[in-house]
Amino acid sequence: MAGRKRRKVKSLAEAVTNDSRTPRFKNNSKQNSDLRSWSDLPIELLEMIFCRLSLQDNIRASVACKGWHTGAVSVRVVNQPPWLMYFPKFGNLYEFYDPSQRKTYSLELSELCGSRVCYTKDRWLLLYRPRTHRVFFFNPFTREVVKLPRFELTFQIVAFSGPPTTSGCVVFTVKHISPTVVAISTCHPGATEWVTVNYQNRLPFVSSIWNKIVFCDGVFYCLSLTGWLGVFNPTERTWNVLAVPPPKCPENFFAKNWWKGKFMTEHDGDILVIYTCCSQNPIIFRLDQSNMVWEEMSTLNGLTLFASFLSSHSRIDLPGIMRNSVYFSKVRFFGKRCISYSLDDHRYYPRKQCYDWGEQDPFGNIWIDPPDDLSSIL
Repeated sequence: MAGRKRRKVKSLAEAVTNDSRTPRFKNNSKQNSDLRSWSDLPIELLEMIFCRLSLQDNIRASVACKGWHTGAVSVRVVNQPPWLMYFPKFGNLYEFYDPSQRKTYSLELSELCGSRVCYTKDRWLLLYRPRTHRVFFFNPFTREVVKLPRFELTFQIVAFSGPPTTSGCVVFTVKHISPTVVAISTCHPGATEWVTVNYQNRLPFVSSIWNKIVFCDGVFYCLSLTGWLGVFNPTERTWNVLAVPPPKCPENFFAKNWWKGKFMTEHDGDILVIYTCCSQNPIIFRLDQSNMVWEEMSTLNGLTLFASFLSSHSRIDLPGIMRNSVYFSKVRFFGKRCISYSLDDHRYYPRKQCYDWGEQDPFGNIWIDPPDDLSSIL
């Protein structure tokens, strides 16, 4: 009896290879329940196994069968989330929080003394020194510096198109002149001065105060305080306000400092806007560019958004628990938990908190792409 029931335990790799040859038992129901196919493992157990595999092994396992493919893809990680960089009020010690590992790293960055952060993209910071009007790029992981001509940034609402080490890098800022006029200034690494041109908004009753900027598909998108969207083409040097009515929001969204609780980012050519209020769950809108309307999103289809006042980011293929969520620039429980909102569960994590993003210091922290090699900060 003991010899008849003895089974050889196969390795996970063997199971993947031989799954298609797993025998089917037709007559003995007890033996059927004891000797199930590897493809019948519960999805929860598969996810626990696959999340511990390397990317290569995850891909190999996913071709075994439909069930394994579903489990492997749900936890597959092929991307890194941005880190939350903190700007101290005093001193030169800067902290970087990794939301996926819930770890914090520290760097001494004396090069940033007296400067304020304006924007981040591709691991580069764009910074401004108010006392000297100095504008410069800085990579905190390589310590590279790229200087720009001096310029007075009134509100520090600035963005750039790509790394300053590339030839196509453009720095862009927009300033309120009057209810119908904006001053747009541009520059690029190696230039000797900024170029400023005044533009008419062209649409009536549109605020010219723009406080969110995103670069997407060769143009800069600007979101105004009242929800209108302006577009600047740096190649053609044209400015246009899209005739798209602002997203519709509940009345109580327009509370004290409500304008600080709005965020904008892009993903794969789509413009995404996040509206938040302390008493309501966040609302996410996508710009339908074919019909020129804002549509409310009930799911992010596995996408993860990282929102902060100055610049926000999007990621695909993060760990399963991070997907279909919005991560905000605040960490609780002594650096162990980043506040997030899950569109699947329709709730914030951690629960029972009041999150008034309009009350946060907009220049206290910012999301930044992490280094490929952690040895630069260890």
